[in-house]
Amino acid sequence: MTAQEKLKKIREELKQTFLERGDLIDGALAALLSAQHLLIIGPPGTAKSMLADELCRRIEGASYFQWLLTRFTTPEEIFGAVSLKALEQDDYRRVTSRKLPEAHIAFLDEIFKANSSILNSILTLINERLFHNGKEVVRVPLLTLFGASNELPEEEELTALYDRFLLRFVVGYIVEDFRFLRMLESQAAPERTILTLADLNEIQQQARRVMIPTHVYRSIADIRRELNKKNIQASDRRYHQCLGLLQAYAFIEGESQVYEKHLFFLEHVLWRDPAEHEPVRNTIRELLLGYEEEITELLYESREIRESALQAGRTSDERARALIELHTKLKNILFKVDQILDKAKRMGRPLDRVNTVRGEIEQLQKDMLEQF
Repeated sequence: MTAQEKLKKIREELKQTFLERGDLIDGALAALLSAQHLLIIGPPGTAKSMLADELCRRIEGASYFQWLLTRFTTPEEIFGAVSLKALEQDDYRRVTSRKLPEAHIAFLDEIFKANSSILNSILTLINERLFHNGKEVVRVPLLTLFGASNELPEEEELTALYDRFLLRFVVGYIVEDFRFLRMLESQAAPERTILTLADLNEIQQQARRVMIPTHVYRSIADIRRELNKKNIQASDRRYHQCLGLLQAYAFIEGESQVYEKHLFFLEHVLWRDPAEHEPVRNTIRELLLGYEEEITELLYESREIRESALQAGRTSDERARALIELHTKLKNILFKVDQILDKAKRMGRPLDRVNTVRGEIEQLQKDMLEQF
């Protein structure tokens, strides 16, 4: 089994285990492949830490660190105790074994409740992958960090840390009864599909080779422009980082290039406050699915032309001319539909609606021709 096939199987297994968490699972995997970090906002008992732990268990050789932060948390708990032996040599060094600086995947619960000294060290660690340990600056193996909180940070000093989480998800308890029952009846998976660190490195490199076409860059610029109009602004850094994330997400979807359909995933990237989530989602949908409105208008136009051609009280000659005119107009409309369809295919947009409308217009044309 190739590394990519293993990743696909892990994705399926996680979605069977964590119900109603499809986007969050894709976000976690995309964050892992693109070396980004993910913030989960939600109440206790929504499997936030369980997902991070389960993901780490599927990477052979990966170290996992988990901690609940409070305002009383000390640096020793997160970064390790000070080495007494090093102190004898005037070196203020920490013993980082099994602590955050040695973790590949980490989960920090209530991340915004820690004191400023810890938060500043975390910020450097997750942003630059560096840990200042005594006289040395050590590169850490951190792949991705999951942060969790019941609420958003209010203090200004937390803004920088909050912005380092490229992906943001708001989760709640299971909504649908049938999924809730599945959760109650579920048992532990008999086996886990495992990736080695070498496998992970391989698919990370493959994800970075996913192509981003020029028109996708333009669509991202369009999204930015429309969101700015609504006073929903993200930093230039965030937009740039989303490119690697989109490559990872497209790779997870089994694609060799980023299509416009993958831009829908940016709804988890471009909001700052949960109240902005829906406007961001709607803005992206309006931009990417606006062609569907054009298709719908062409369908309505076709129906109106048909009704006009079938008006009662006309002579046979008038009716024949009307049907010929109808056929010509429908032919022109179908030409426009095909142009929209070709453009939608090139951009990776959903085609179901376009194909349905095209089929209905073709049927109108066929029905009219049978009346000649």
